[in-house]
Amino acid sequence: MARMSGSAVDPEPDAAGDAAGDPVGAETLTRIRRRLVRPMPTDYRLAWLVPLAITGVAAFMRFWRITRPGSKIFDETYYAHDSYSLLKHGVELDSNSNDKVPGFVVHPPLGKWMIAVGEQFFGNTPLGWRFSAAIVGSLAVFMIARIARRMFRSTLLGCVAGLLLTFDGLEFVQSRTAMLDIFLMFWVLAAFGCLVLDRDDGRRRLADRLERPLAGGDRGPWLGIRPWRIACGVCLGAATATKWDGLYWIPAFLILALWWDAGARRTAGAEHPVRSALLLDGVFALVPFFVIVAAVYTASWTGWFVSDANHAYGHDRYALPGQSWFTHDRAVLGGWLRYHWEIYDFHSKLDAAHPYLSRPYGWLLLARPVAYFYASPHGCGAATCAQEVLGIGTPAIWWLAIPALGATLWRAVGRFDWRAAAVLVAFLAGYLPWFYEDLHHRTMFLFYLLPDVPFMVLAITLGIGMVLGRQWVTHARRVVGAVIAGAYLVLVIGNFAFLYPVLSGQVITYDQWHQRMWLHNCDGGKHRNEHHELAPCWI
Repeated sequence: MARMSGSAVDPEPDAAGDAAGDPVGAETLTRIRRRLVRPMPTDYRLAWLVPLAITGVAAFMRFWRITRPGSKIFDETYYAHDSYSLLKHGVELDSNSNDKVPGFVVHPPLGKWMIAVGEQFFGNTPLGWRFSAAIVGSLAVFMIARIARRMFRSTLLGCVAGLLLTFDGLEFVQSRTAMLDIFLMFWVLAAFGCLVLDRDDGRRRLADRLERPLAGGDRGPWLGIRPWRIACGVCLGAATATKWDGLYWIPAFLILALWWDAGARRTAGAEHPVRSALLLDGVFALVPFFVIVAAVYTASWTGWFVSDANHAYGHDRYALPGQSWFTHDRAVLGGWLRYHWEIYDFHSKLDAAHPYLSRPYGWLLLARPVAYFYASPHGCGAATCAQEVLGIGTPAIWWLAIPALGATLWRAVGRFDWRAAAVLVAFLAGYLPWFYEDLHHRTMFLFYLLPDVPFMVLAITLGIGMVLGRQWVTHARRVVGAVIAGAYLVLVIGNFAFLYPVLSGQVITYDQWHQRMWLHNCDGGKHRNEHHELAPCWI
């Protein structure tokens, strides 16, 4: 007997119809399959060509004069050196000791290995340091365009998301700077994209394997090995192997995956969809979200493992000099674990004062951007010139993200929109932990929110979709929505263009620089940086 619990389908006619050969049960199954598998847009070529064109624009912007400034800026001092050390020695060495002894570093190696790829091709030069960041920053534009298209079933909205990320100031600056956060953002976004693909793939598998609507205690079929879920685990492992902040998204994405599995089984008619998802999908989900994550993270330390005590910090912490790693693996493992404890201890006690320190409650307001570089050169045609690389998001994106996230919350709770819930959960996973860190007075900076920028963009894209309206709204409604959305995109591009000189290190007059400092509340809008040069702050 086939029936759907809690639905309007009457079990008696279904049973009678099936017994008599009536196709009522088959029609019900067809409806379930249509609900499980939503069609994608049919503009296949445009769906690839337009995002690729937008990505090309993003790449051109990020590579154009990427070697300006021609010296290491902000934390490039650490990461460019450590990456080159990895390239030459397999581990980070202490630059303060003429690269002869191992150094204590506080982040896993993968992000620095990715920077080292550019240094392998272009040497220990500004282009070498920044090449990989520009590549992954550009690829993120393509990824978010494709992810948004799949989520919203709209190539137009996918392109909107790609444009917004292209013209975000913080993503632009980080894509031209040899720091780890752009790589963390890349892997988190890739993991999210794999998760969205896994949702569609899982629902398709369930639709294909259903022989009848689920009834009673029937949990449905096992969906087999999930390749996109495995890929999600690999990406989460890579994110964690870049910075430990990647850990924040592991439980969030696991919850989303199981919740979507439960929703699919509820659509198929399961009376206890959550229990069914936990029993059939939950156990196997532990492999990609924990085992694979741990394996990828551990593998990223291969250079440290195969090195020795003379080059790898803490390598033989509990072994005698000269003992081999192969015969004293417990000593090496103990040193590795002890090293991790020291890293944790460093971060948990990191409360040093810094001129660009900021708190998470002001990040969405762009209350305290970071000056990566500031100088007063000559050659601008005025008595006083300024040259700056300012780590700040595009206000037209960040400030609008606040109401957009509010609208996302409304759709997630009030409309049970899975897309809104996914964006909100992913955003909060990367934002809320910093409020806990703030309770311990942790030293924090605005660019720590960079991995959340794609989810802010997706929230705005969802809002633009609401403004445009569904396909069956009136023509006048669509025109008004299109005008509003178009005007907003023009505003974003104009806002970015206005800030471009202080995002890219362009030499401008002091007055032009000062026009771009919209908020002033410290030393007349300026602050001394580590080189005792005048550097800006907004608030």
